[in-house]
Amino acid sequence: MNSILESILIAQQQSFHPLVDFEPGTDKIALLDISGSNKAFTQDIYSNPERFQQYLSETRKLADARYLIGGYRELRSMYSRSELFNKDIREENSEQEEPRNLHLGMDIWADAGVPIYAPLGGMIHSLAFNDHYGDYGATIILQHQLDTANFYTLYGHLSLKDLGEKRVGQFITRGEKFAHFGPWEENGNWPPHLHFQVILDMGNWEGDYPGVCKMSEATKYLHNSPDPDLIAQLKQFISTIHY
Repeated sequence: MNSILESILIAQQQSFHPLVDFEPGTDKIALLDISGSNKAFTQDIYSNPERFQQYLSETRKLADARYLIGGYRELRSMYSRSELFNKDIREENSEQEEPRNLHLGMDIWADAGVPIYAPLGGMIHSLAFNDHYGDYGATIILQHQLDTANFYTLYGHLSLKDLGEKRVGQFITRGEKFAHFGPWEENGNWPPHLHFQVILDMGNWEGDYPGVCKMSEATKYLHNSPDPDLIAQLKQFISTIHY
């Protein structure tokens, strides 16, 4: 983890706007484990969008939770459902022996249409419709300057309509409702959720950045993508742990 960015984010936490609507003391958040260690989350579930959605809906109902969250540094088997994660990041047609299965962001699972707010002001660095099966779908990346740190936040699996009136260089103010959870038909064939990721260095990426990496590259990518809960601050409200 980048210690300078981490220190700045911790120092500024009280100024961040909530990512999603949430009432502490009233709403509940449950931790969702969809790693390979969850034996109940089988290939039969994650390879079928309708069964995947049913699993999440039943989990939320059982936990009486408004949101299910989790995913950072989670080792997931489910990416085998898409060939996208069996290819090298930069070489789309190049098969690789080691799959990408280590998740680099936080997932917030709920219903399509849930509004997303900017936790802090920033400029739209890039945006894209990543429409491969298993990909981000509609994606917006914001660039931020906070004290001495320049960094980025990525919002994936958005509603396609959220890209319509956005442009590169546009400023998004703190607390602005700028996006929504997208339906599975337009978010890469996933149940509705937000993939939220912090990125220190975007390199040459535009409208996209790896949200999953190979275990052999974990040190590099985790350093460049510190814990997004430093901004989201949702783990503190977890009232139910559900596996």
